[in-house]
Amino acid sequence: MRQIVLDTETTGLNPRSGDRIIEIGCVELVNRRLTGNNLHYYVNPERDSEEGALAVHGLTTEFLSDKPKFAEIADELRDYVKGAEIIIHNAPFDLAFLDAEFDRLGLPCFADHVLKITDTLVQAKEMHPGKRNSLDALCDRYGISNAHRALHGALLDAELLAEVYLAMTRGQNSLTIDLAVPESGQDGGSANAMPLADIILLQATAEELAEHEALLDRLDKEVKGSCVWRAAAEN
Repeated sequence: MRQIVLDTETTGLNPRSGDRIIEIGCVELVNRRLTGNNLHYYVNPERDSEEGALAVHGLTTEFLSDKPKFAEIADELRDYVKGAEIIIHNAPFDLAFLDAEFDRLGLPCFADHVLKITDTLVQAKEMHPGKRNSLDALCDRYGISNAHRALHGALLDAELLAEVYLAMTRGQNSLTIDLAVPESGQDGGSANAMPLADIILLQATAEELAEHEALLDRLDKEVKGSCVWRAAAEN
């Protein structure tokens, strides 16, 4: 399964008023593993950024003046995302800008080029109702360091979101292993019953126990008390 975690930076908040994309960052996951096959562009928007947006991303008109225009990178971007699941935090915002850029070039909307769109903001709100679910808040919740994030950057934010997404969706669909069951004989017994292997118990190492305690500390902070695992141990 191929997934692309995508983020953009823009000159402002409203593509309908002429705001444009100035940066695109894409991080590739294949079977839930980071591949390093990432894609990153700075884009010349042919206009200045609004003051508020400039304070967020710090990409000046002068810096972007010699970068390629969106029309120059559109085909490579479409080829890169083709057929993949696209993961975006607050997807309507980025999609509105991507669709506006594609429309200028007479191309179908962005979603027509990909398998599907997954919005991690929607997922986070379902998992953590009533709590802050910004990218920074989710990094803090899942213990992902974003100390190096002084300004917003599309590739950096996509890399952080990839880690957040993997943390949000980790776990097993089933804790059981499907075993082939031999056909039963006429007497109702197993025709070729195999003995079960001995169960091997592995003790946690000191390092693993320390990591477990650190995780419980974060959970205690989250619930502002004792998490259910520590409460159970105390009883």
